[in-house]
Formats: sequence, C-alpha cells, structure tokens
Amino acid sequence: MPDLLGDLSYTWPYGLAVLLGYLLGSIPFGLVVTKLAGLGDVRQIGSGNIGATNVLRTGRKGLALATLILDGGKGAAAALIGMLYFGPDIAVLAGGGAFVGHLFPVWLRFKGGKGVATFLGVMLAVSFWAGLGACLTWLVTAAIFRFSSLAALASAALAPVYAYLLYDFQRMELGAFMAVLIFIRHHANIRRLLRGEEPKIGGDKKAAS
Repeated sequence: MPDLLGDLSYTWPYGLAVLLGYLLGSIPFGLVVTKLAGLGDVRQIGSGNIGATNVLRTGRKGLALATLILDGGKGAAAALIGMLYFGPDIAVLAGGGAFVGHLFPVWLRFKGGKGVATFLGVMLAVSFWAGLGACLTWLVTAAIFRFSSLAALASAALAPVYAYLLYDFQRMELGAFMAVLIFIRHHANIRRLLRGEEPKIGGDKKAAS
C-alpha cells in the first residue's frame, strides 16, 4: 500500500515546523504580562480574551502595546526562523502553526485569543508587502468606522488578495486559512455589528467577547 503521506524522512521537517510554530504561538503573552504587572488574570476582566484589546481594558496602555508586539512578534518569529533556515514552505507552515497556537493554546485548554496581531505578524514575515497592506487596511478601516473588530475583519479578508496579487498562491492560501479562522473567532462581533451594538474604539468600554 503506498504511503499517501510520503516518506517520513522527507515529511518530518514539515510536521516539526507546524509543531514548533504552534508551541511558540501558544505562549499567552497577554496573560503573562498582566500577571507580571500584578494585575491578576486578564481572563477575569472585560471579554476574558488574552489579546491586546482586552489587556487595554486594564487601563495599562503600555501593557496592551507590549501584548500587541509580543503576539505579533511570535507569529513573525516562527515564520522568519523557518524562512531563514529552511525556506518559504517551512515558513508558511511554522507561521500557520503559530497562528493556530495563539487561537488554541495547549497551556490554556485551547481557549486563546482572536489572532489578529499574530495574523499580521505572520503575514509581514512571509509576505511583507501583503502584510503591510493588511496593516494599512486595519488602520484605514478603524479610522473611518471606529470599530476594531470591523478593521480586523476587513484586514483579514483582503490579506489573501494582497498575497495572491503580490506573491503566490501558497501565501494566498495561508492568508485565506487565517482569515477564515479570524472570522470564526469574531462571530460574536459580527452579530453585534449587524445589530448595531458593537462598541466603538474609544467609546463604550463595556465588555465585549
């Protein structure tokens, strides 16, 4: 019977790239920085999310910025290490693994963040100009409509388009894969947007999951 998965001596680096990327992405920096700052468990405030937006609800902008950089950085680091030592195929797999790790971290019983910062970090690492386009899309959408969630959704939706136009099908597939998961993770935000109940940036700070 033919080995449908290929020779293990050939495929193991790909599986290892996904696993190591996942473990790096699983580090819950939002939880770590708030605990180190003496603020307790960020999952007990606001939306209960471990991302930068919820960390900002602690009132500590510096911690929120640190979370944003670290969450984006772990995605970028996974992809860049893969790119540097093994090439674009490994970079894509490691970056995708890091993104999944942030969403479903093994250390937190697979209950993680929504992945926007990690998604942007991965996109910048594997396809810089497409990632930059996704970042600019977020900024422009947020500036016009004042909804962080809408900005994230617009950025995620357009990132695969940028990757396809500027790079290749492989990076477009990675962008599309992450975009689908971001939309799934933002299902509650989408419902609130449709009902006109989503809080705006700088507006009502009531908890939103």
